[in-house]
Amino acid sequence: MSGEFWTGGLNEGFSLEAEVGFYDTTLRDGEQTVGVVLSPEEKLELARGLDTLGVERIEAGFPRVSDDDYRAVELISNAGLRAEIWGFSRAVVADVNALVDLGVTASVIESPISDLKLDALGVTRAQMLQRIRDAIANATEHGIRVAFFGVDSTRAQPDFFAEAYRTSVEAGAQEVVVVDTIGIATPEAAEFLVRQTREWIGDNVPVHWHGHNDFGLATTCSIAAVKGGARWIQGTINGMGERAGNTNLAEVALALRGLYGVQTNLRLDRVRAFTERLRELSGYELEPFKPVFGQNLFTRESGAVAAQFHEPEAIEPYASAVVGAERRIVLGKKSGIDSIRIKAQELGLELSEDEQRRLLAEVKRRGTEKRGLVTDEEFRELARG
Repeated sequence: MSGEFWTGGLNEGFSLEAEVGFYDTTLRDGEQTVGVVLSPEEKLELARGLDTLGVERIEAGFPRVSDDDYRAVELISNAGLRAEIWGFSRAVVADVNALVDLGVTASVIESPISDLKLDALGVTRAQMLQRIRDAIANATEHGIRVAFFGVDSTRAQPDFFAEAYRTSVEAGAQEVVVVDTIGIATPEAAEFLVRQTREWIGDNVPVHWHGHNDFGLATTCSIAAVKGGARWIQGTINGMGERAGNTNLAEVALALRGLYGVQTNLRLDRVRAFTERLRELSGYELEPFKPVFGQNLFTRESGAVAAQFHEPEAIEPYASAVVGAERRIVLGKKSGIDSIRIKAQELGLELSEDEQRRLLAEVKRRGTEKRGLVTDEEFRELARG
């Protein structure tokens, strides 16, 4: 166990040797969250925030979606950030031309490759392969580094998956993305498919994993993809996205660091502040019990836990400083005598043992009546009474 993580010895022997970078798609895939609209200036602000978090690659957006998206890509591309700025394009020549006009030097180029998607679009396999060739060749001729993005690749037939990805590399794609578009992969399948993709296209072509959380496995599948040899993990900082959302990059970074011994460049200690600003701009509340940024992570109401509050290792798996959080005691129905003692010390109140017991009864009563927490001001009021 390190000084920051208190995970015991169970995971020994399961650490990983891996180099993992993060490709953030909050500004495109994240904005697909129902009801979220971010202005070009807001996207620029968030891109700067992502840059300070240490995200290596930021997807600025899909410029052909709207004039605002075009402007956002333009602003972010010219902002002088340390991160690589990537665009997004379909396997459509006009999409690629927009990237060329903007001077974008790297982009994902997407193309559906599952028969379900192809049939829905009324496009044959042969037609889609030609679109892949034309779009990627056009991009690379203009100096754009391409990562081929096979939409719904986890439901594609293996023979066409292999053909599509080989075709993309032959056309000039320098990287590829394995895409779990609707979040159906098990961790075992994610590891297998990434490993198989590397065998099909060669170890010299970096592989990304792009996952969704429809079965609640996005973080686990991303870790499995790393085991399979994925060099890049795509996702959003707080897991936002359509349906059940995207892979939460901060969760992946925390698990890699704390459970598998893999260091990444993501500044976990700065994530909470960033997610708060993202929450304000997107209009969505964040779950208080989520890893990394949840407000409840280091907040204790239970009296049984408060009795051990002085020993963080006994009640928490990692130090609050890892994610830039503060530890605190709150009062309510579930409080115990130690909760009262700790809160009184925090507020500078001197209480006898009898007063502490009286206040515990009052706090429990007030918390039950409120069906919530007793505030510090209410506690002071009860102490005065």
